[in-house]
Amino acid sequence: MKAVMLKTLSLGYLEPDECNPMSAITFDTLQFAKRLKEAGFTEQQAEALAAAEAELIEEKLATKRDLKELELALKRDLKELEVSLKRDLKELEGSLKRDLKELEVSLKRDLKELEVSLKRDMKDLEYRMTIKLGVLMVVAVSALATLVKVL
Repeated sequence: MKAVMLKTLSLGYLEPDECNPMSAITFDTLQFAKRLKEAGFTEQQAEALAAAEAELIEEKLATKRDLKELELALKRDLKELEVSLKRDLKELEGSLKRDLKELEVSLKRDLKELEVSLKRDMKDLEYRMTIKLGVLMVVAVSALATLVKVL
């Protein structure tokens, strides 16, 4: 049997309320390889699987520290996003208020122009009706005068 150096992998993390002490998750590749050999794996298979498992744990396993750092980064990002959204909403609110004020001024101006136009149109209609009524009265008086002369 050839001798292969196997290692014990230790992953450390800090608990959120702990300051200094390191807790460790250990993966004993030697013990793992022995169990595999006992289960019928060859020494070469057991050592390869143990090394692969150690590499997987080392590269892919997230520690509590990793998760805490990720949590803090996400909280920071969310806070920045919240601040940004609040700022954007404030800007949007101000923009909407300005737009509404401009619309209000425009509508008041348009209503005033419409009112002036309607008054002018009504005055013109009044003059035309007065003229038509006057013409009708002249015609009626003329017709009446003609009837009086004829009769």
